[in-house]
Amino acid sequence: MKNKVMASGLACAALTLCLVANAEDKKTAPSDADMIKSAMNAAPASVAKNATIVTMEADGKMRTLRKGSNGFTCMPDNPATPGPDPMCMDKNAMDWVHAWAGHTSPTAGKVGFMYMLEGGTDASNTDPYAAKPTAANHWIKTGPHVMIVGADPSFYDGYPKSPDPDTSVPYVMWAGTPYQHLMAPVK
Repeated sequence: MKNKVMASGLACAALTLCLVANAEDKKTAPSDADMIKSAMNAAPASVAKNATIVTMEADGKMRTLRKGSNGFTCMPDNPATPGPDPMCMDKNAMDWVHAWAGHTSPTAGKVGFMYMLEGGTDASNTDPYAAKPTAANHWIKTGPHVMIVGADPSFYDGYPKSPDPDTSVPYVMWAGTPYQHLMAPVK
C-alpha cells in the first residue's frame, strides 16, 4: 500500500471502512485539530472523548493525533470522499481494518465493533476494494450506523445479504468475502 489505501464507506463504510486517499487527492489538508474534531464525530461523545485519534498518511502509515485511554481508535473523515465518513473502532475492529487494508485474512473469531455515526458514502456493497461505481459493483450510500466485524460466518447468515440492500435495516456488507460485516443503522 504505497500511495493509496482504498476509501469506501466501510466501513469503510462501510466500513466502509475507508481509510484515506493519498496526499495528491486532497485539495487542502485539514489541520490536526480539524481531524480530531472530525474523528470524534464518529462515536458517542462518551467513547470519543477518551479514544485515540489517528490519521492515515499518504505513505499508508498511521499517525497518532491524540493518545487515548479507552481502547477505541477513531479516524477522521476522508476528504477525498463525497460525504462525511469518520469511524471509531475497538481494538479487534482496528485489527480487522488492518487485515482488510493489507489484503490479508482477519483473525478468525476476533469480533470487533465500529461506529460510523456520521454515515458512510459511496461504497460497493459487494467489492471490498472497489474504488468507484461500476454497473456490477452495487454502489450504496449508508446513513449513521454501527458495524460488527470478524464474527463467525454463521453469525451473518441471520441477516440479509442482498447485493442491493435496504440500508434502513441491518444487512451484511461484502457478503461471502473474508471482510463481510454487519451494517446496523442507528437512525
